[in-house]
Amino acid sequence: MRFREPLLGGSAAMPGASLQRACRLLVAVCALHLGVTLVYYLAGRDLSRLPRLVGVPTPVQGGSSAAASGQPTGEPRPGGARLPPPSATSTQPRPGRDSSPGADSDAGPASNLTLVPVSPTKALSLPSCPEESPLLVGPMLIEFNIPVDLELLAKQNPEIKMGGRYTPKDCISPHKVAIIIPFRNRQEHLKYWLYYLHPILQRQQLDYGIYVINQAGDSMFNRAKLLNIGFQEALKDYDYNCFVFSDVDLIPMDDHNAYRCFSQPRHISVAMDKFGFRLVFKGMSISRPNAVVGRCRMIRHSRDKKNEPNPQRFSRIAHTKETMHSDGLNSLTYQVLDIERYQLYTKITVDVGTTS
Repeated sequence: MRFREPLLGGSAAMPGASLQRACRLLVAVCALHLGVTLVYYLAGRDLSRLPRLVGVPTPVQGGSSAAASGQPTGEPRPGGARLPPPSATSTQPRPGRDSSPGADSDAGPASNLTLVPVSPTKALSLPSCPEESPLLVGPMLIEFNIPVDLELLAKQNPEIKMGGRYTPKDCISPHKVAIIIPFRNRQEHLKYWLYYLHPILQRQQLDYGIYVINQAGDSMFNRAKLLNIGFQEALKDYDYNCFVFSDVDLIPMDDHNAYRCFSQPRHISVAMDKFGFRLVFKGMSISRPNAVVGRCRMIRHSRDKKNEPNPQRFSRIAHTKETMHSDGLNSLTYQVLDIERYQLYTKITVDVGTTS
């Protein structure tokens, strides 16, 4: 049997001590490398985190965003418009507004909803409105024997902005609807229309505006031309993607009767009490609600002067295919006499010229 001599104490400790020092150095280098990599990784993802990690103060540190500091952000609003810089609201006329002197001097209460500042963070975080609003109540009792005060009505609907503009505050509506009302000498009827329709349209979660197109003078009332004028004038205000043409004396009796656009043209007032709620246009191939949801009440009134039935109406309808290429928006001529923006609606008074 062979025996080895034991190593000296100093020589036995030398290999272990060197290895420990080498391992400690390697771990320190790895930790430093990992720390530097982590810092640059976080800096690449979010620059606002870098100052807090390395202790270097920058303008980003402190949490003041462009919106909070009053700087224009250019963020899209729920309706699709962008917020203008602060000076733009007072120094430049807005599209579609009355550009006459003094008409836009007060940009505050007279502004449309599209120009009212909204938090960009809130706007971007809002969900889309559902296809059918959960706020609908169904059939309603419609009466025309109650007094209507428009000032009180405006106070009862505080979310409506100047000009009759409304945008849902809890969701982003895909339906940007301009409601066009041909009008002349029907102020009492208009009160009832606003009284019933504004709450209905809000419950339907529409991004909408009300435009009353008032025909000046006492010439023959030209309803179709007023509708075309309303279409053109509303587009100067906002990028509407849907247009509803409504008579001032027709009130829906069920808020499920949606005042928005569908894949086909929509006939909203399907069954009126004037016709005993019968479907008088049943054969037309257009979209319509059923006869229960599509019920409407009409405000009874005598026919206005200069609004008699056109004796040529049947002949003109029969030749629509020939005349539609030259008679309509492409031949529309008129003069805007006045634009008045009330709390509940925008009234545009126009001269339609002589009726041919």
